[in-house]
Amino acid sequence: QDDALAPPTEPAPPLSTAGRRFERKDTEQYHVCLGGVGLSRHDDRRFALRVLDTIFGGTTSSRLFQEVRERRGLAYAVYSFTSAYRDTGQVGLYIGTRGENLVEAFAIVGTELARLREQAATPEELDRAKENLKGRVVLSLESTGARMNRLGSEVLAQAPLLSLDEVVERIDAVSLEDLEALVDELWAPERLSAAGIGPDDERFEEAMSAVVAAEVLH
Repeated sequence: QDDALAPPTEPAPPLSTAGRRFERKDTEQYHVCLGGVGLSRHDDRRFALRVLDTIFGGTTSSRLFQEVRERRGLAYAVYSFTSAYRDTGQVGLYIGTRGENLVEAFAIVGTELARLREQAATPEELDRAKENLKGRVVLSLESTGARMNRLGSEVLAQAPLLSLDEVVERIDAVSLEDLEALVDELWAPERLSAAGIGPDDERFEEAMSAVVAAEVLH
């Protein structure tokens, strides 16, 4: 029953500064994430964020995947992601690659972040991303278990339960201006933290410097 649910809590204050952490480990590859605070399940902009993620790095046709893996072969695994919770959320990207490719791969990340701020999407990218996202939403609800998980997660987050038609309508309503505003807020350089695992912390620091340099020089 409704009265069995915990009352909503006040959102945690956002992190004021970005951080950086590296753990040395004798691994064949480096595993690095770059990201920051995202949007909660109660934020109507979450639909625009999912469209933006689809364009930036959420699919095999995305900018990050095409530039880092397909065109240059610098990493086997590269993608961006978003997560939304009751009070907050996260945006981020991940690259798993060998040490000799790490710096160049993150230089491309820096270039793509700068490009994202210059032009979050072309009209064609926006249309493709919307259709892709709507298709994935429909497919994700095909099984009874998936629908059950969706209901449960929305109840636990105390978020409004939208029908499939309402979700599609929200996705269709996303504009280029919506994406640009999110990029400026969520992917601003000063908001991004970095975490990595690998054999050499100096290589990790060099890769993070390459992100900054690529953004400045772009």
